[in-house]
Amino acid sequence: MKLVVGISGASGVQLGLKFLELIPNDIEVYAIISESAKYTLSLELNNTNYKIPSDKQNITILNDSDLGACVSSGSFEVDKFMIVPCSMNTLAKCTVGITDTLITRVFSVMLKERRSIVIAPREMPYNTIQLENMAKLSLLGVSIAPPVLGYYSSQQTLEDMEKFIIGKWFDLLGIKHDLFKRWGE
Repeated sequence: MKLVVGISGASGVQLGLKFLELIPNDIEVYAIISESAKYTLSLELNNTNYKIPSDKQNITILNDSDLGACVSSGSFEVDKFMIVPCSMNTLAKCTVGITDTLITRVFSVMLKERRSIVIAPREMPYNTIQLENMAKLSLLGVSIAPPVLGYYSSQQTLEDMEKFIIGKWFDLLGIKHDLFKRWGE
């Protein structure tokens, strides 16, 4: 599987980075970390220079300003795309077809190619415009999956909660995992 992961500048960038780190090594990953995401990371974790762990040889980092990157073409045949977190700015651009960054360009390409897209909008509460944007994308086949907790898998720590959320996203992307206890297990 080829997966593109876009990390935009909403609060919770560290959840996007954790998502990358938990992706199985047999999946070819192209990660795009926006400048806004890097800025948010510096504010939330006082970290301005994130590095992919050395054991994650399956991840290629792409520059959000490189609109000619391999993943910007439908002929590259990426299977799935995840934006985590998805800022309201990125959501709005995707909804109206603005493709001024690699993240929004990949979204447009994946949509036209009718490939799997999951977005994790990170905001609360949502205003009516944001809800309308999500509804429009949902009607186009995009899975809208904000980071929402489920308490049935007996999470005890913040890491358990993050794994639950990431596991739910993996389910949507068809990635096998054992990140949380399923209902009835």
